[in-house]
Amino acid sequence: MPPRMLPEPTPETRHFWDGCKEGELRLQRCTSCQDSYFPPRPFCPKCGNREVEVYRASGKAVLWSYVINHRPRPDMGTEPYAIAVVKLDEGPTMMTNIVDCPQTPEALKLDMPLQVSFARQNDDISLPLFAPAK
Repeated sequence: MPPRMLPEPTPETRHFWDGCKEGELRLQRCTSCQDSYFPPRPFCPKCGNREVEVYRASGKAVLWSYVINHRPRPDMGTEPYAIAVVKLDEGPTMMTNIVDCPQTPEALKLDMPLQVSFARQNDDISLPLFAPAK
């Protein structure tokens, strides 16, 4: 099986990937309007302010939407898996995978509480995945 395709951190996203490597979900927040956002960028997408800060998010979310991929790419294994959009407690949405539960509509209930976990891929990248909250 080929290795999983991984992101290439950039100067704008390095804080996010460094946080994942350390087991922290890091978001950005505008210092003017206080809007939290994802994905990382050097300005607030709501008001355009360039004064933003990085902070540690709670890692809590709810399942907002998903699709179950029954024909995975070769680098994703052979079993069906959920491609999901989660809504973080801090407000932003994030595309991710749901883990540690059956990949079925019966198990994946919209608005179910989730918690982030991190899957180490190599020395530089750990991916944020979400599992049902305990």
